[in-house]
Amino acid sequence: MKIAIIGTGNVGGALATKWAQKGHHIYLGVSDVENFKGKELLKNNNTTVMPIKQAVGMAEVILLATPAPAAIEVTNSLGDTTGKVIIDAMNVVMGRGPAGFTNTTDAILAHTQSRDVVKCFNTTGFNNMENPNYGDTALDLFVAGNSETGKAVAIQLAKDAGFAKCYPIGGNDKFELMEQFAFFWINLAMFQGQGRDIGFKLLKR
Repeated sequence: MKIAIIGTGNVGGALATKWAQKGHHIYLGVSDVENFKGKELLKNNNTTVMPIKQAVGMAEVILLATPAPAAIEVTNSLGDTTGKVIIDAMNVVMGRGPAGFTNTTDAILAHTQSRDVVKCFNTTGFNNMENPNYGDTALDLFVAGNSETGKAVAIQLAKDAGFAKCYPIGGNDKFELMEQFAFFWINLAMFQGQGRDIGFKLLKR
């Protein structure tokens, strides 16, 4: 796939690396191509950097992994997203998010042309994206959104990042639940002292 990554920090960088290693074409969309976080990502095969609108124009899929308060500004910077899948990996944490919205994905939908917007890659830490394996067991991910096309893309990209499964949990009405689940991980990892090396696995009998 041709993937634009907007937000080249921990989450965007980890996924850019994993997806490039799987042969996807990665376009890092940045405001300043001479000065941006994650320059080391250009060492990855199939990874290039370009202005945000150009990256979006080249891509089939867009990953948004910027701080949540910037969600509206970043979405407005994308240009025309018609026909493209947008994957939202952001979370409102402790009230810090886009003004007027309780979650980042609804803010994206309100400010872009694409209806193929889903939420995924937000429920665990970037360290688990770098390495989702715990012994011989790989962690699971989850995805929400009305778009069946978007969910199918997210599920494939989760597999390509090394996760065992990516389970659909419902439509757009589950965006807030996904962010609550993310905060559950943050609470355990940070506030309850479990550390970042924890993750979720759906078990079946």
